[in-house]
Amino acid sequence: MKKIIKIVSVMLFVCLALVSCSRDESKNEGDLLSRIQERGYMIVATEGTWAPWTFHDENDELVGYDIEVAKGIADYLGVDVQFVEGEWDGLFAGLNSRRYDIVANGVEVTSERKETYDFSVPYGYIRTAIIVQDGNDEITSFEDLDGKTTANTLASTYAALAESYGATATGVDDLAQTIELLRAGRVDATLNAEVTYYDYMKAHPDAPIKIAALTEDASQVSIPVRKGEDNASFLAAVNEAIEKMRQEGKLSEISEKYFGFDISSAN
Repeated sequence: MKKIIKIVSVMLFVCLALVSCSRDESKNEGDLLSRIQERGYMIVATEGTWAPWTFHDENDELVGYDIEVAKGIADYLGVDVQFVEGEWDGLFAGLNSRRYDIVANGVEVTSERKETYDFSVPYGYIRTAIIVQDGNDEITSFEDLDGKTTANTLASTYAALAESYGATATGVDDLAQTIELLRAGRVDATLNAEVTYYDYMKAHPDAPIKIAALTEDASQVSIPVRKGEDNASFLAAVNEAIEKMRQEGKLSEISEKYFGFDISSAN
């Protein structure tokens, strides 16, 4: 009988220990900031094909405004950074499944995205441009997109905006494919960040494309984080890092470096 009681006691102790460990692991799993600091690095998802936000330079090094902002956040947290490159839709799928900690890819804040993610304070402000072929005089406003075709990654705010004006959006993988379709006349227009257009023209000054119209108000570019109270401490740390970079002039510096002017301020 004593032996049976002893066995039961041991089993009960093991069960309690397992429950305790499970709770600890669950708590650690939910606390993103603690998990990143324990791991020693932050996992950042980015396309790596969208200059000057995130791209490869002549030495095939991953660079860009988003890349340096992400590195600044990691430095503030006292950890390293690991970049994972992929297509636009896959970035958010990985964020949702906890494979990535954040997405740094010129992500604009929208009411729809706010339903799924919490956002950091803005680190960029941009206007959206309608880009068309040089000879296209039919599109001079967003209203003129009605009945036209555009090219963009389908989950982007640009595709949603084009469709809200009656356009039919064709899905693409990256900016290069977008411009290729536009220049070939397979679509009427594409919507993209004004700064991205100027960066493309800097590298391709003879490209027969132009800006047909711009949004009046600038949209906010921020870091999306999975929703949840357990991620609040991480989001607060990200905000502190961005504000510190802003106060120290770092955001302005890297913005001038990649865009030629300061996009880190709404003014």
